Amino acid sequence: MESRESVPARPVSYEGVWRFTAPAVDASVPQARHAVRDLLDRQGVPVDDDVLHGLLLIVSELVTNAVKHAALLSPELAVEVAIGAEWIRVSVEDNHPYRPIALVTDHGQTGGRGLLLVREVTAEAGGTCDVEHTAGGGKIIWAALPLKTQL
Repeated sequence: MESRESVPARPVSYEGVWRFTAPAVDASVPQARHAVRDLLDRQGVPVDDDVLHGLLLIVSELVTNAVKHAALLSPELAVEVAIGAEWIRVSVEDNHPYRPIALVTDHGQTGGRGLLLVREVTAEAGGTCDVEHTAGGGKIIWAALPLKTQL
């Protein structure tokens, strides 16, 4: 009887781009956050815990903004996750033409600082974020973070 030497399986690459759509309703915020977390787990992405928590906070904030400010003109939003060897980029797209800006609000207010928070979390992780217009007149707000915490 011949014995075959086993060939080690190639590791499955976690790199790629995934996109999903959701209605612009409040329930989509936790659903998007869980979908991103599940994707990263399923793909075996080696993301540091601190980066993961920041990324999920960013997803929550961006989807919340789309739900609160764009739903009237954009009843559906899209979330895209792009993963490279050393970074992860998450974006939220809607069809509303308004390009938001990060505002510093009165400390007495309980909201209105979502984009400021996204910028701060992104900068702290050593990443970058921006807003881009789409060909259809909407916008994409994105943040890219390194997979490993910057020292």
